[in-house]
Amino acid sequence: MSLIPTDLTPVLQATMQKGAGPQRWQRPTWVDHLPPCNSACPAGENIQAWLSLAREGNFEAAWRTLVSDNPMPAVHGRACYHPCETSCNRKDLDEAVLIHAVERFLGDLAAEKGWTVAPGPETGKKVLIVGAGPAGLSCAWHLRRLGHAVEIRDAMPEPGGMLHYGIPAYRLPRADLAKEVARIRAMGVTFTMNTKVDDIEGAVAAGGFDACFVAIGAQAGNHLDIPAADGSKMVDAIRLFEDVEAGRAPKLGRVVGIVGGGNTAMDAARVAKRLGAEEAIL
Repeated sequence: MSLIPTDLTPVLQATMQKGAGPQRWQRPTWVDHLPPCNSACPAGENIQAWLSLAREGNFEAAWRTLVSDNPMPAVHGRACYHPCETSCNRKDLDEAVLIHAVERFLGDLAAEKGWTVAPGPETGKKVLIVGAGPAGLSCAWHLRRLGHAVEIRDAMPEPGGMLHYGIPAYRLPRADLAKEVARIRAMGVTFTMNTKVDDIEGAVAAGGFDACFVAIGAQAGNHLDIPAADGSKMVDAIRLFEDVEAGRAPKLGRVVGIVGGGNTAMDAARVAKRLGAEEAIL
């Protein structure tokens, strides 16, 4: 068999150059993409950045990087469903990095060490925030970092919104939530609780505000379209959690039926058992 070029299997995507044989024309290129954990984070955290700092033992720098996006790591490290870990490509090798555990650790360490973030230079601008839930608190945090004066008004007696009234205390201890709120308050944010804002334009004009951020949330439970859905013994989980937190826990009876099988349903079952129900049927 004669060895002539036509007898050789051609090399795909290659060129023939004199004296060198087949050479590929493709070259490796580096493209900067978001890591999968960053992309999956609902809060938009730069997880790769603060996780790398934490790995080096530079915990304060890691915390400061984290709170530049999310001001409540001790809360989210406990309450978040951490989709970042579901997207973590480390699990293809062994197991996902426990990102939420590191986030919780940094949040708790910041409270223990008393780390704070200074507000920016005062701008003379004043902003009203309606709602002291996670959106309102986060907005206040970032506005103070920019130097704007902030007042939060909320109809409930305690700040936190669904963090306080929609997540049972055994999942999110109120002391941990209070520490995060206290840090936001220490930045100079004014809280006006037990105040329902019915007229936003009037409140803005009366208070001399330059802008208003409405963060009233979506505190409404789901209801079934069935007969007797509004009966006295039917209650949605959101109202149940709120009543328990406010000290108005209902008498549920011996057996409690729960429609649903998600996280809220599981919380409702646990709360029912804590209120004395012998059985909680999902």
